[in-house]
Amino acid sequence: MPKGKEVKLDQDPSVAPGGGLCQRLVLLLGAALLLAFVYQITLPFMTWHDFSDQKEECDLFYGKWVKDTSGPFYTNSSCKFISTPQDCLTNGRPNTDYLYWRWKPYGCELSPLDARKFLNYMRNKSLVFIGDSILRNQMESLLCLLSEVEEAVLVYHDKSFQSKTWHLPSYNITLGLIWAPFLIKSTEAISKVDLQLYLDALDDTWTSQYKKYDYILLSGGQWFLKETIFWENNTIVGCHYCQGKNLKELGMDYSYRKALQLVFQFMSTSDHKPVVVLRTWTPSHFEHGEWYNGGICHRTMPFKEGQYNADPVDAIMRDLELEEFQEGLKNGLRLRLLDEYHLSMLRPDGHPGPFRTFHPDLSKKPQEDCLHWCLPGPIDTWNDLLMELLVEEEALRAAF
Repeated sequence: MPKGKEVKLDQDPSVAPGGGLCQRLVLLLGAALLLAFVYQITLPFMTWHDFSDQKEECDLFYGKWVKDTSGPFYTNSSCKFISTPQDCLTNGRPNTDYLYWRWKPYGCELSPLDARKFLNYMRNKSLVFIGDSILRNQMESLLCLLSEVEEAVLVYHDKSFQSKTWHLPSYNITLGLIWAPFLIKSTEAISKVDLQLYLDALDDTWTSQYKKYDYILLSGGQWFLKETIFWENNTIVGCHYCQGKNLKELGMDYSYRKALQLVFQFMSTSDHKPVVVLRTWTPSHFEHGEWYNGGICHRTMPFKEGQYNADPVDAIMRDLELEEFQEGLKNGLRLRLLDEYHLSMLRPDGHPGPFRTFHPDLSKKPQEDCLHWCLPGPIDTWNDLLMELLVEEEALRAAF
């Protein structure tokens, strides 16, 4: 068997003895140039979060709730925008511990929404929330947070007061709320039973106003869990939870995916290119039943990581949102993700529960709300995240 060339342990086999120094210098110079090139091409795409903690990567949407004795920035007394079903303090909720927590992302800090900074950033601009009552819940939180600097003026509402527009005159800012619980065309406005969903047609309540806004926050929600019949090309193609109707069960995820695909298709083909923020699915915290059969939410503390497993339905809907979000990015949309799912899942204590009305008679076991959020409450953090997304969007614009 032929022997290989013997190499001494203190000699580099890749460098000949005669030209060792020159070749080493060439190799070092080449490595330095490569490092410099990598640095130049990656630096523009890094954010301040990349430098905030070298030991732990920042992720705004994953972290833990920590005690915060400072409490909320507004109260039920200082803000007039809180709807009665979410006004937990006025309605007599005795436990207030839920007010004294803040979200701590892993690897960095999330600053609370700075109302003056937000208003200056949004000066001469417009923002609209498109969706259901959870987005109304979030809009009321935003209005309360901003009211510490300037109170918004209601300038429009529809007949049912579900869609509204506000103006902040000192900053010339327009805030809109558009009721479109399915985002696509439905018979919801006519009847809440035997709901018909048209999977190939968008809800013109929002598409007719789409070009008016610079920023759009949208989301689907629990309406997709209702009994619904699906139409495509003027033909019934199936349904969700329509027992006894002899129709093909396609599932709630089928209609929600179709809705998001149609929304993003519309936006990608429109000549108007606002910044679009997709807010993820909101988990509910009903225990011992659902909203219609005695479900309750009486917890007074946040969950710890691993203490609560997500409802399989919630997980399915959130996962498909992430999939369609990625597809939207591939199609060139200016999309941002407000992924409040995980941090919200850890807050079973933040719901009105039985305190949906003024000082309810608890002995009669009133229907509880374990889906919407008390104001003030954990939902205020969603707007802290929204502020962060808008600031990062502005930083990206400035970089290019």
